[in-house]
Amino acid sequence: MKVMVTGAAGFIGSTLSHRLLARGDEVIGVDNLNDYYDVTLKHARLDRLTSQPGFQFAKLAIEDKAAVDKVYREHKPDRVVNLAAQAGVRYSLENPQAYIDANITGFLNILEACRHQGTDHLVYASSSSVYGANTAMPFSVHNNVDHPVSLYAASKKANELMAHTYSHLFNIPTTGLRFFTVYGPWGRPDMALFIFTRKILAGEPIDVFNYGKHQRDFTYIDDIVEGVVRTLDHIAPANSNWSGDSPDPATSKAPYRLYNIGSNNPVELLRYIEILENCLGKKAQMNLLPLQAGDVPATYADVDALIDDVDYKPTTPIEVGIEHFVKWYRDYYKV
Repeated sequence: MKVMVTGAAGFIGSTLSHRLLARGDEVIGVDNLNDYYDVTLKHARLDRLTSQPGFQFAKLAIEDKAAVDKVYREHKPDRVVNLAAQAGVRYSLENPQAYIDANITGFLNILEACRHQGTDHLVYASSSSVYGANTAMPFSVHNNVDHPVSLYAASKKANELMAHTYSHLFNIPTTGLRFFTVYGPWGRPDMALFIFTRKILAGEPIDVFNYGKHQRDFTYIDDIVEGVVRTLDHIAPANSNWSGDSPDPATSKAPYRLYNIGSNNPVELLRYIEILENCLGKKAQMNLLPLQAGDVPATYADVDALIDDVDYKPTTPIEVGIEHFVKWYRDYYKV
């Protein structure tokens, strides 16, 4: 297939692109290479892709409608995976406009391009953050998620609503993937594992919010990518049994689906740090702090829908995943 991957220089996007190329797909990578975090890391990820046959790159921001339309017209992708977004819960408190530009306007441009170019299937990144104030565990895609606690979460919930509208009006199959705390080699420097590793090795204290009592459904990058590929290949079907009297949020009479991709095994942050200390061979100095605005105390993914529809459940233990990350980090940064 010819697959367009937006956010191709990002953590998930670059790893996904490698996987698609390895199985023989042609990949059109799109990224604006912004400076939200270290641009040299984005270039390093991209350099590993541009040397491979079957990969083409277009530098553009998805909020630029003319540029998005142009790349769609030129390449006519069969399927699209939209991973381009302004990420991060805490940054949404500082720069909310960035989330409206990339996550709302940008996503609208992707939907419009899919509509006019007749794309077979749009898969897009949502987030576990959409569960917001929900406390019933594990989080299920069949639950209502109308109480986000950050603008980032609200923008991802908006993506799901926008996708449904286009599936309903224009019969575009769309699949939203709620990712749960992704980690692993080539990860994002603004994520906890990256920050903790850098500071522990430098002998600096780490800020541990919610006094380390956070529980997160940490999900290894290869497991995330496997879930993306399987759902990309499984074009979202309509649910003929869907009822407006008792509406299921995860399906529709339109070709629309939502899935959680998480490890289905929440781990307390203090345990996560303990495993990291063991892999680094060095103890952390911890600043224990209260819960930060916009954060949720726990995440836990119900992945039954993913198992039922594409026969997949993430399996990588955090002990293995963290070890792989530390090995990559030491090699990449020569520490």
